[in-house]
Amino acid sequence: MTIQINCIKAYDVRGQIPNELNADIAYRIGNAMVKFLRAKRIVVGRDIRLSSEGLMKAVSNGIYEAGAEVLDIGLSGTEMVYFGTSHLEADGGIMITASHNPADYNGLKLVKEGVRPISIDTGLREIRKLAESNERQLAKVRGVHTAVNIFDSYIEHILSYVDVSKLKPLKLVVNAGNGGAGAVIDSLESYLPFEFIKVHHEPDGTFPNGVPNP
Repeated sequence: MTIQINCIKAYDVRGQIPNELNADIAYRIGNAMVKFLRAKRIVVGRDIRLSSEGLMKAVSNGIYEAGAEVLDIGLSGTEMVYFGTSHLEADGGIMITASHNPADYNGLKLVKEGVRPISIDTGLREIRKLAESNERQLAKVRGVHTAVNIFDSYIEHILSYVDVSKLKPLKLVVNAGNGGAGAVIDSLESYLPFEFIKVHHEPDGTFPNGVPNP
């Protein structure tokens, strides 16, 4: 049936769970994105929030039913979905995250080929219309799920921005906010002449140490 989606903002999708954003809306947006982009392959990743895994499954179902392949990079940061979209030469990417919002919120960040952000002026308005309608993109052949590990390639990409040999030893406090960034810090640690003091390092979607807002 036709619905009204109010969680689509100027630059992303963001709303309270489940009254503003839920599995049905996530499914509709995933399905509409394939239709809008005429996509064959879409990278999908998620943050540590307790609602993210369910939303990711719903988004993926929308993509599958539209006939496209989901390149599942699993738990990740937004920047890893952006990297993966380029690295895997996908037609688009969707990150399940609410960034700094409270734990009862979640959202979607969308990019298209070339990691170009999809905002209200570059496609979100059209995706919203498609998602709100009662017409789904249903392919004769359902799309497939492919789990892809891009973590090592992502770490290599980060390190390519600096000349490690010129870095001086430092002692640094790093606060992952109980999000997903801790694993990246752990992987970078062996390459860098830094001593990391890790605070709130373990991923925990209940955010026991406060709202994940830097």
